[in-house]
Amino acid sequence: MELCAIVLAAGEGKRMRSKRSKLVHEAAGKPLVRWVADALSEAGVTDRLFVVGHLQEQVRAVLGDGCAYAVQENRLGTGHAVMQAGEFLADRAGVVLVLYGDTPLLRGATLEGLIARQAETAASCVVMTARAPDPTGYGRVVRGADGRVAGIVEEKDCTPVQRTIHEINAGMYAFDAAALRSALGRIEARNAQGEYYLTDAVGLLADDGLPVDAFEAPYAEVQGVNDRVQLQEASVVLNRRICEAHMRAGVTILDPATTWIDATVTIGQDTEIRPGCRFRGATSIGADCVVGPDTRLTDAVLEDAAEVVSSIVVESRVGARTHLGPFTYVRPGSSIGPDCRIGDFVEVKNSTIGHHTNAAHLAYLGDADVGDNVNYGCGSITVNYDGTTKSRTYIGSGAFIGSNSNLVAPVRIESDAYVAAGSTIVSDVPSFALAIGRGRQENKEGWVLKKGRVRKRKG
Repeated sequence: MELCAIVLAAGEGKRMRSKRSKLVHEAAGKPLVRWVADALSEAGVTDRLFVVGHLQEQVRAVLGDGCAYAVQENRLGTGHAVMQAGEFLADRAGVVLVLYGDTPLLRGATLEGLIARQAETAASCVVMTARAPDPTGYGRVVRGADGRVAGIVEEKDCTPVQRTIHEINAGMYAFDAAALRSALGRIEARNAQGEYYLTDAVGLLADDGLPVDAFEAPYAEVQGVNDRVQLQEASVVLNRRICEAHMRAGVTILDPATTWIDATVTIGQDTEIRPGCRFRGATSIGADCVVGPDTRLTDAVLEDAAEVVSSIVVESRVGARTHLGPFTYVRPGSSIGPDCRIGDFVEVKNSTIGHHTNAAHLAYLGDADVGDNVNYGCGSITVNYDGTTKSRTYIGSGAFIGSNSNLVAPVRIESDAYVAAGSTIVSDVPSFALAIGRGRQENKEGWVLKKGRVRKRKG
């Protein structure tokens, strides 16, 4: 069976109150329209056209060149939007799905059910419906005495009796292609809004004596996103699905309600995720890791058995069995080797660190290349910026950097060298040497008394 889809993505989304298109706002790490596109892919529908309009360049940037586009310059209703796909629909046979681009909760399996229903019934149109606890705002599905779908009435045009109907139109359809073309040519703007409703096509086909059927979907899946409140509600549902999928695949998530995981994240078996974590983008977490609490990973890679506690890792790699945190900040461009300890209040930026290296606390490593088995002392920093240029620091394997040292880049601390605590190093240090860069201490006896600087005691 030939399959294609038309996705309506031209709406202005005024209730979002945003400078961006509603459809590019993200839920669980993906733009709303991308969720719909991915559901179509899951259902095997790869031939699709997106009807765009308001801020269309943003929507096109999200979807790319792998689909067709039609432009709805004047938004005169859903029927008018589908009319813009006339060239796409010409001479087609088979089934045409019509969907909205702001329904991120729709699953591919549900679309497969809609397609299967059309194949079973050979209906001119299969309407996706749902039973809404509160149908306010939705078009109502009107059935005839025989139980068949007789038409759909938009809420603004409903009679008082029709407003009591709880079976709502989800706005998604599986049309026979020829039947859709026939109905589109006859839709008129005879309603309170002066718009061309696609729902009128359903009534026209029923009036033609052609079979119109319905496919009931879960109400949770058909809800669209119209404002920031609904965006948050959809994000909660999607995040719960993502967390449940990871848990069923062997990941322990102690508190899914406070754990936010983008759809693009991968996590290995027997990893434990503690409360308050946020994983974004192309983050990949290996097996047997411990992450959290209160940890943020963005486009990060954690190798097997890494542990990251109350820390941030952005666009960087953390080696196997390495421990980070608490309160470590790993900035973009960093790669930390296996079996390292990068402790509390340590910042690493655009640096490479070998295996078995320790920076236990209160340190900065920026624009540095650090070897294996290095001890980087508390309070030490790489002085990487002179006001105009950033320079790199090299620390060879086996080196010892004493506490409160300043390594003024560009500088090299060769393998197995020592830097004495409190030193400022401005020249290269050869292997096996001890570098001492301090001013000589001088004690001035009685200075405090002479200058009247004795501090007053309290209490």
